[in-house]
Amino acid sequence: MSSGGRATTRRRRTVPGLTVCRLCVGETLGSSDPLPGGQLARVEGIAATGDAGLTLVDCLDACERGDVVVVRPAPAVRAEHAPVWFERLAGDASSESLHRWVRAGGPGRSPLPEDLAPLRIDAP
Repeated sequence: MSSGGRATTRRRRTVPGLTVCRLCVGETLGSSDPLPGGQLARVEGIAATGDAGLTLVDCLDACERGDVVVVRPAPAVRAEHAPVWFERLAGDASSESLHRWVRAGGPGRSPLPEDLAPLRIDAP
């Protein structure tokens, strides 16, 4: 119960999730990124739409890769589909493609966009 006497409910996430390293996000574009807040602002913007959840972590153990983004499948397909890891996923074009993909359902629900395929990596 909340302090106001009402029961609080926690919404179950039904969308894919994004995981990024809070220390490395924005590394690829660095100071040349024209967007205030850079790549972190882009992934936060995706999450703000409700199309994906966002988890910031201290390290993904792939520091040498730069701008690593992990896309976790939605809970309904998580048992059958693994997360998809990307490197150097930075900038407007790749972030927009990522957003379209997670909006369409992401891993297990929508095919990986061709422009993101070259950025895919194996999990460390």
